[in-house]
This record gives sequence, C-alpha cells and structure tokens, in this order.
Amino acid sequence: MSDITIRAATAADLPAITAIYEEAVLHGTATFEIDPPDLAEMARRFEGLAGGGFPYFVAVDGDQVLGYAYAGPHRPRVAYRFTVEDSIYLAPAAQRRGVGGKLLAALIDACESKGFRQMVAVIGDSTNAGSVAVHRNAGFQMIGTHPNVGFKFGRWLDTVSMQRVLGAGGATLP
Repeated sequence: MSDITIRAATAADLPAITAIYEEAVLHGTATFEIDPPDLAEMARRFEGLAGGGFPYFVAVDGDQVLGYAYAGPHRPRVAYRFTVEDSIYLAPAAQRRGVGGKLLAALIDACESKGFRQMVAVIGDSTNAGSVAVHRNAGFQMIGTHPNVGFKFGRWLDTVSMQRVLGAGGATLP
C-alpha cells in the first residue's frame, strides 16, 4: 500500500464495496447484519445516501478499493438533521494501516463543510479495539456501551457509542 487516495465513491466502486461488506458480514462483528446484501441492495443504499447529499468515500491504491466510509442520518426524525452517523469498512489486507483514519478524516471534513454539528459512531462489538482507537484518535469521546444488544456467531455482542463535535457543535444555533 504505497499511495492511498481518498475520493468520492462512484457506482463503479459498488462491486468492490459489496465484497468488502460481505466479508465484514460473514466474518466480523463490526456489523450486526447476518446475511450479506447483494449488489442491487448495496446500490440502493449507496444511491439513498449519495442522492441525499451525504458523503460516501472510498480509499484506493491505484485501481484497488481498500475500504469505504460514509455518513448518514443518525436517526430519521427531523430534530436529528444536524447529526450524522459514520460507517467505515476495510478489506482485511487494509486493516491496521491507517486507511480507516484517512477515511474518517475525509468524512469529518465533508460533514463539517455540509453544516452537520455532531458525528456519532456506533461500533459493533466492544472488543473492536481498532475501530475504537480510530475514532478516539479523530477526537471522538466515549459515550457508553450497550451490553449484549446483538447476537451473532453464537454469542452476545455489545455496541460502543462514541461522539464527536463537528464545527461549532451545539455552541451556536444552526
């Protein structure tokens, strides 16, 4: 991994994004989905976020997609409109190489420029030290742990909630 570039994701990236997410669903606890969505479903999700004005990025080395990240609505009710939730997924070979931090930095910058005020991370599996560290290094604060809220791979899993102020945060009105 010599020259990692972060750029806006396109529809052409969706097969690689789908494969990365499938790996995460089938072998990891970062997501609590059990059955990996197919390309059509991933395209629907992508269009919903990108078409809604939310940032969606890929990390690439040459023409190889190493990972992706996006921000989306934290909750659907209108009062949450200034708060986003981030998601980051990496190919196994790209993990522990700084790719997640680069993707998160791009998301933070993009969300601040769009006027969002808070970013929330809901991290699957409290033992996911890598994701917790990436978020902590980007200025996220630990909010809490929801114990035993997911069941996958024959065991109970926690989620960790972290939060970061964007721009002026709650110090000023939007």
